[in-house]
Amino acid sequence: MIRLDIISDIACPWCYVGKAYLDRALEAHPDHPFAVEWHPFQLNPEMPKAGMDRRAYMEAKFGGRERAVRAYAPLVEHAAGAGVELNLDRIALQPNTLDAHRLIHWAGLEGRQTAVVAALFRALWRDGRDVGDPDVLADIAGEAGLDRTMIRRLLDGDGDAGDIRARDAHARERGVSGVPCFVIANRHVLQGAQPGETWGRIIEDINRQLADAAKCDDR
Repeated sequence: MIRLDIISDIACPWCYVGKAYLDRALEAHPDHPFAVEWHPFQLNPEMPKAGMDRRAYMEAKFGGRERAVRAYAPLVEHAAGAGVELNLDRIALQPNTLDAHRLIHWAGLEGRQTAVVAALFRALWRDGRDVGDPDVLADIAGEAGLDRTMIRRLLDGDGDAGDIRARDAHARERGVSGVPCFVIANRHVLQGAQPGETWGRIIEDINRQLADAAKCDDR
């Protein structure tokens, strides 16, 4: 297997779209070589723990509602092409995602990481749920097959919070300034939401190289 590290943030809609593109490519190539692992990055590390009003956040970031609408137009177009359902009007709060990243980390220990990532994206961008709320996160964990009671108890503490921050800092030290960021075999980096066609070519190229290497080993 070839390791595919994905650095992302649940609060990034382009990460959601990028995941959807990748998912389509993986489904179309069931012989793909990737072992996927998700890594933390906080777009807004200074976000208050309780989050902030979404409308105020968007207007502050883009300089007004009209500019925010224009900035999101390409996203909406790509989301439709990727089959991603965005319901931006349902999002009342811009969340702090530290606890969501902790949940993703814990899900990885249980082999449920990608399922939890998918559930978190849907919860925020499709359903407008507050993915910074511990009860919501515990519910999502339970829905994804984790022990809800245990996760809720863990969220009451600060376990692994320091590790998440350190991993975020490490990504920035390596030059990551935006997400999604895809690292293939710890060597090749792809920035941004890549179309399924791009992933298809990458998968086919890697499979061809692996097959050629296997032939050489047999000689």
